This record gives sequence, C-alpha cells and structure tokens, in this order.
Amino acid sequence: MTDAGVMQYGPVVFRPTTEADLGLVLKLENDDENASFIRQWPIDQHRSALADDNIAHMIIQKKSNKAVVGYIILIGLKNPNRSINFKRIVIARKGEGFGRASVRLLKKLAFEKLEAHRLWLDVVEFNERAYKLYESEGFVPEGVHRESLKQGDRFVSVNIMSMLAHEYRRQSDAPD
Repeated sequence: MTDAGVMQYGPVVFRPTTEADLGLVLKLENDDENASFIRQWPIDQHRSALADDNIAHMIIQKKSNKAVVGYIILIGLKNPNRSINFKRIVIARKGEGFGRASVRLLKKLAFEKLEAHRLWLDVVEFNERAYKLYESEGFVPEGVHRESLKQGDRFVSVNIMSMLAHEYRRQSDAPD
C-alpha cells in the first residue's frame, strides 16, 4: 500500500490492515449481514492485498476507543488514469454513523491524499441501503452491469457509481 497512513474523520480512524487483523476481516466478510452484499476473498487474497502497493487495505476503528468497526479496500492507487476503485467497505456496527463517516474519510483519502481524478464503486442491485448512502454522498450512477454476478442459483445486476475530483471539491466547499 502507498503511504495512506492513519487518517481520521468524525468518529472513525483508518489504519493499515495487518496480518493480525485478517481473522477479523474474514469474520466480518462472512457475517450474515454482509455476505450477500460483497464477494468474499480467501485469506490468501487479503494477504496479497496487504503486500500490494496498488491496494489500500485499511481497518476502520472507532476514534474514541479504537474498537474495530469495519474495513475498506481501495484498488488502483497507481492507476495512470488516477481512477481508483472503492472495492469494498464492510461495517460491523450498522446504524451508528460509521458507514457515512467512513465514506467521507475515504473520499478525503482518495481525492486529497492519493490525488484521484475518479473514485468509482459497484453495488449489488438489492443493497438499497448502500446505494442510498453513496448517492447521498455525491456518487453519480453511471450504469448497470445487468445480471453480471452469480449468487447462488441466480444472477444479479450491479450498479456502477462514481465521483470525480471536481465534484468532490465542489461538495467539500459546500457548508455542512
């Protein structure tokens, strides 16, 4: 991972994921509340991501007591087009504002520290909670990959959303 270091915003702090965190990462990923919304990685894929300077794999902690509340993955930190994939966010403690605070901190990291031009993500069609969060945080729908993901015995569609640097700057200039 490039030097993303430790960053904080509101109630959350990001720090690089370590090998010691991977058991918890897998547990969060496979939790019933999360598993249908994300594609699980085997531990070796997470381990490889930790060593890859094109990937930011970070733990989300509660600022007040450092309790782990989730993790994020960004891919494409070295993309020559400065287009970074917001690959994954998993929040263990839902409904407490950690997801929104994490998305805001992630945008700050991507656009201010990593100098992204474009931050993009995909979200499965039935994850309405995440879709609404991303939309409320300024991500723009780009299109749908129709029935592109097989889950169990059915195919589901995936929505693509993004934010551009100038949209982030405009949003950042607006009063809260």
